[in-house]
Amino acid sequence: MKVLLIVHHSRTGGARQMAEAAAASARDTGDVEVRFLEAPSATAADVLEANGYLFVCPENLAAITGEMKAFFDQAYYQVLGKIEGRPYALMVCAGSDGENAVRQMARIATGWRLRPVADPIIVCTHAQTPEAILAEKQIGAADLARCGELGAALAAGLAMGIY
Repeated sequence: MKVLLIVHHSRTGGARQMAEAAAASARDTGDVEVRFLEAPSATAADVLEANGYLFVCPENLAAITGEMKAFFDQAYYQVLGKIEGRPYALMVCAGSDGENAVRQMARIATGWRLRPVADPIIVCTHAQTPEAILAEKQIGAADLARCGELGAALAAGLAMGIY
């Protein structure tokens, strides 16, 4: 059975909700094993054992979170040259933009020679004040549906051998 690895990090719950929606839909296909790991718990071995990837995090100060960066840092050289061509997708929860976090993760995936199989999903919460930025997030149903569709598409593509 193919393995979809979802590595996520969330500070205020938005990115976690997005990742959970993708994981639930991927599991509903019944055709892949979904490994759902928080970034601090994910290892190079997890990356090597997976057939495809979904990386999910918030954008903080125009960058991926430190925990997500630490995951990539600890795994990067251990898997370099061993996972080329595998499919991946990205999701970012952002207060205003999200593009830089997408760029950062895409550059890392490019270094690993992974293959993007979907456009990144950026959910913008429009949190702009310190209180709104630090508040627990609630992602809307339409955005969670988009995240679920991406999870299902990744799982289906892996199961059918398209990716």
